[in-house]
Amino acid sequence: MPYHEIFVGLGVLVASVVFVMEARRRGAFNEQSLVAVTGALVGGAIGMRLAGWMETLDLDDLWLYGSRSILGGLTGAYVGVLIAKKVIGYRERTGDLFAPAVALGMAVGRIGCHLTEAPGRPTDLPWGVHAPPTTPECPGCLTGQAMHPSFVYEIIFQLAVFAALVWARRRLTRPGELFTLYLAAYAAFRFLVEFTRANETVWLDLTRPQWFLIPGLLLLALRLGYGWRRGYYDALFRRKVMT
Repeated sequence: MPYHEIFVGLGVLVASVVFVMEARRRGAFNEQSLVAVTGALVGGAIGMRLAGWMETLDLDDLWLYGSRSILGGLTGAYVGVLIAKKVIGYRERTGDLFAPAVALGMAVGRIGCHLTEAPGRPTDLPWGVHAPPTTPECPGCLTGQAMHPSFVYEIIFQLAVFAALVWARRRLTRPGELFTLYLAAYAAFRFLVEFTRANETVWLDLTRPQWFLIPGLLLLALRLGYGWRRGYYDALFRRKVMT
């Protein structure tokens, strides 16, 4: 069974349903928002495959490996939305519609990763998991080592963030801030969880995804500081605005 592809497809379906529900709740469900979704789907598919292919630079591997790059997919989806909105002249912000949808969709999609990919680095923790020796690119699987269930960590994280976004969406009134918070939270989490993943380290004991994330983390930190100083998040922390 192609579990990875099945759960990625289910994740996309779940994300689409949540997006429509959120758009209807906000009164933003229209042809323009559907075009934005289409841009996200097309851009995400292209980004996933291109980012994965860049690891091998082999055209024969473009279809096989490209579908496994989540960071590439998110980047491609973001660019796809921007292009789609530019084409139709749609200037409304749509990020807040996508944030809960992406979080829940990612939680579903990562189930497929957990079932088919190398779980993580070896660990002595009691919740370490074992995977079949047939798992691709997994030396620990061949030796029967217990490994970090890194994808389970991410599933739990995405479900928790989804709940937090649902709670915060009525409190944040400035457009785009819900999406900014999600991006910052996921970028920070993904950087940290990479220390438990089975990805190859390339320099200074960091993996390619971590090096990819570093400039984004710096920009997001500056953006969060900017929003904090201007009181964008006061309603979340019940912080009183100085007068």
